[in-house]
Amino acid sequence: MAESVALDPVDLQILRLLQNDARTTYRDLAAEVGVAPSTCLDRVTRLRRSGVILGHRLALDPARLGRGLQALLSVQVRPHRRELIGPFVERIRALPESLALFHLTGPDDYLVHVAVTDTADLQRLVIDEFTSQREVARVETRLIFQQWDCGPLLPPAGQ
Repeated sequence: MAESVALDPVDLQILRLLQNDARTTYRDLAAEVGVAPSTCLDRVTRLRRSGVILGHRLALDPARLGRGLQALLSVQVRPHRRELIGPFVERIRALPESLALFHLTGPDDYLVHVAVTDTADLQRLVIDEFTSQREVARVETRLIFQQWDCGPLLPPAGQ
């Protein structure tokens, strides 16, 4: 497990603001948190180097890209062995429908967030890309009606 990084209130405010809009300029960020732009740049650089900030992402609307139906697929892999996990993970990550992949504990081994065009496309994906694979023992599908972003992510209180 990675070690926690000590963050002061200015670092936390920078992280809050960047999570809301990663395109915020250093000048605007510095003004908002009350430090000089050069200090702000130094802090963000330190947060990147320490691994707190992993990168910047572009958020896309799947519906506007023709993928208006999203689902969560619970997948059970049998046997659940290391030599099957690597190829399975890489195959699922390479699918254009895959948005996120989680390796889990419990009865299901993986949870896959997918975006497809419609229910026929979802059926094709499940049958052709999942249940057709010898190691996939079971797939359970849950449609997503609505999704909300949460956050910002901050360390637990008192740390």
